[in-house]
Amino acid sequence: MGWRSMMENTIDIQKLVAMFRRRLRLMIGVALVIFLGVLLITIQETPLFASQASIIIDTRQENVVESKEVLAGLSPDTSVIDSEVEVLRSRQLAERVVAKLKLDRDPEFNEELKAPGLIGSTVRGVKGLIGAAAPDRARSAAAVETEGNKAVNAVMSRLAVRRVGLTYVMNVIFTSESPTKAALIANTFVDEYLQGQLAAKRTATSSANTYLQTELAELSGKVQAAESEAAQYRAANGLLSAQGATLTEQEISTYNQQLATVRAQQAEEEARLRTARQQLARGSSGDDVGEALTSEVVQALRGKRAEVSGRVADLSSRYGPRHPELLRAQGELADIDGQIQAEIRRIVSNLEARVTVARERTGSMQGSLGRARGALSANSAAGVRLAELERNAASLRSSQESLMQRFQETASQEGIQHSDARIVSRATPPIKPSSPKVLLNLVLGVVLGAGAGVALVILLDMTDSAIGTGDDIERKLGLPHLGSIPLMGSVTEGADRRLRPIDYLAQKPLSAFAEGFRSLRASVLHSTDGLAVKIVTLTSSLPDEGKTTTAIGLARVSAQAGSKVVLLDCDLRRRAVTRMLGLEPKVGLTEVLLGRASLEQALVKDETSDFYVLPVTPDGASKDVFGLPAMDRLLEHLRAHYDLVIIDTPPVLAVADARTLAVKSDAVVLLVRWRKTTASAVKNSIRLLQHAGAPITGAALSRVDMKAQARHGYGDAGYYYNEYKKYYTT
Repeated sequence: MGWRSMMENTIDIQKLVAMFRRRLRLMIGVALVIFLGVLLITIQETPLFASQASIIIDTRQENVVESKEVLAGLSPDTSVIDSEVEVLRSRQLAERVVAKLKLDRDPEFNEELKAPGLIGSTVRGVKGLIGAAAPDRARSAAAVETEGNKAVNAVMSRLAVRRVGLTYVMNVIFTSESPTKAALIANTFVDEYLQGQLAAKRTATSSANTYLQTELAELSGKVQAAESEAAQYRAANGLLSAQGATLTEQEISTYNQQLATVRAQQAEEEARLRTARQQLARGSSGDDVGEALTSEVVQALRGKRAEVSGRVADLSSRYGPRHPELLRAQGELADIDGQIQAEIRRIVSNLEARVTVARERTGSMQGSLGRARGALSANSAAGVRLAELERNAASLRSSQESLMQRFQETASQEGIQHSDARIVSRATPPIKPSSPKVLLNLVLGVVLGAGAGVALVILLDMTDSAIGTGDDIERKLGLPHLGSIPLMGSVTEGADRRLRPIDYLAQKPLSAFAEGFRSLRASVLHSTDGLAVKIVTLTSSLPDEGKTTTAIGLARVSAQAGSKVVLLDCDLRRRAVTRMLGLEPKVGLTEVLLGRASLEQALVKDETSDFYVLPVTPDGASKDVFGLPAMDRLLEHLRAHYDLVIIDTPPVLAVADARTLAVKSDAVVLLVRWRKTTASAVKNSIRLLQHAGAPITGAALSRVDMKAQARHGYGDAGYYYNEYKKYYTT
């Protein structure tokens, strides 16, 4: 960024100062009005006293009983503290305070009770007449409700609740006309807030006890019904139990034990029978059969056989084989052997019988076990439903026990609830009023007044579209600034103020007023890069912008400089140049263009400054002559015979003649009245002239108050008027 861009982006302090100096009186006036208004309000304001009470959310809880409260205490969170601040500001709390202190009967909070003046008495009388048609009871109730609402609104407007930083402390501040009343109401707000917390907890505990009692009574009946249903179902389905098991389960257990025993016995019997048979199958005589060895009969027979066998042996040794004694002994031995075999067969048969019995016992036991198992299967299916009934009963019993325990806890809490906040300090009657704060209000009045004045000046400057300096012409219009024509009253003194501008110009050719026209002439003649400027058109956007005075003044200073000048009055409707110079011509511009008179007949010489004027007769306004070829011929003739041709035209926005003539000129000067003509009007004129193809040389300020410009016209040459005005003669 270059140095020039940096300079353009900086704030021009002098320009800001000039802006405020330009409207200094307005700014001071606005500031003074606002300050006086604040002062008047401060003087008339009733003194108010503010009293403050402080409470804190208590994070320490008393554990009188080991049970959970029905309404839990407040958690020390920021959101909770902020919520409690809103509770303190609530309308419900304010209504309780108003009702407790009967503030609706206090004139401070009930305007109806204030001492009425004449207007107040009249209004009440009208209200009484209007309300007479309604029943007294209805009117009274409505009036009481209205007064109560107004009192609550008034109390809430005087209440302020603030949290102290991020602490748990809250300040309750109440403002009243009475210091004692302010302290009383602030303390009442705190007390009602704490009582509200206790009431909420008591209500919650009482409601919980009532609810728990109702639930316990209902749940007790449900428990009894569920247990009775389970017992009846157990009895109906044979699901009676002892020592934790059903009778069927105990019976199956017994059968299993007995079945194991009989199976063992059967196996034992079958083993004995199988052994005996195997011994007999191997050719044994049965003597070695286990049962025979333990049989007393077999043992007795064996003893007897041993005796007989000994005798046979003895007889055999003594007698021959055919001896009768031997034969008899042998026969007895054979008989004993037959008895032993018969006894062994009986033993084997007995073993078979015992095996048969054992098998039957086992089969019977297995049948009983099967039947018991079938019963157990049926019982298991019924046990599913029984288990469901028992679970339901157990669940209801557990709920009953929980509710009973909770009921005992809540019952023990009644009467020992405490609030979640405590008072840090109670409000006391203040000594000094809190408002009005005279010094602060006065300072505020000064600040507000100054701020309003500054803001108004800035707003007016932002919305001000008037042209006041050469910088405005170049910045807002995009045209070169050709010069500034002073307002004669701003550069003259004494008797000179009574002169007409054109007369003063003739009498004071070296004055500051004349210098403005000479400066304009120099700017115009040197505005076309060396090309000769002979035909100059002066125009403006709107009437009364000093266009005619400027045209005559430019003609006179040019004539005084030795130039041969002719001034054309082309404002056919107003004939401003003709009238200002006091001419009463018989023929003029219109007659010349229409060929009714010659140019020499129509020209009038100004005796004061030796320049020529081509006036307009009263009848010339009715003709549209500027578009005729004769106008072009006239201008060419004047260009050839005069050094400078000045054309005074009507306003651009009012009449089209200005655009027609501007196209025929070498230079067009747009006059802008100082701080009067808006930029939008001038822009519209520029646009019309550019569309017509007119050579706009630039714009000049007219009727400039040089004294005001010297004070606040920063950015314009007139800003330095006080420094260079000594060079002019007056």
